[in-house]
Amino acid sequence: MLPETELHGKDIFHGKGNFKKSKLADRVNLLDDIANFIVNNKIPIRLICIDVNRHRNKYAYPEPEYRLGLMLFLERVCDFLDEKDKLGLVFGDYEKDEIAKSILDFSQFKHEGKTKMYFGRPLGRLIDTIYFTHSHHSRFLQVADIIIFLANRFDVEPTPVDKWHENKSREIWQKITTGTDYKIQRWP
Repeated sequence: MLPETELHGKDIFHGKGNFKKSKLADRVNLLDDIANFIVNNKIPIRLICIDVNRHRNKYAYPEPEYRLGLMLFLERVCDFLDEKDKLGLVFGDYEKDEIAKSILDFSQFKHEGKTKMYFGRPLGRLIDTIYFTHSHHSRFLQVADIIIFLANRFDVEPTPVDKWHENKSREIWQKITTGTDYKIQRWP
């Protein structure tokens, strides 16, 4: 796959990047097609939403948000793997400045036998390490980007707007959340 074929939720929705010349109706239809793919393939969705200000105000020594998000996400993935009695791998978008920290943190959690939150959560269902690739090489990461965009726009901070494409996109997001195994953890 090439960068010029990459799908990003923000670009699709706002007509930016690779979708600069695409019609609004075509972009909304693309989001709907992607939602149908997600629902028809029963792709489970696990999201973490951190209210950064509440987190920083609640704890005298708050966990850095990036590390907290990684830890909570890995815990939720392991919860899912426990439910299914399966093993799993984790991979993410190649962000050069985050790779070393993610791998080191994951390694530390595995070495200690659990995460640090409350009583901790074993991560034994996750094998090996965290793998990274550029999103233009992975449609799976691109779909994850679109899910996160829609969640941020319509779940995390839902703002009713009286525009047809906003309403249709909200319906698309609702189709995903009601048609899949969808869970979001809000922190704190």
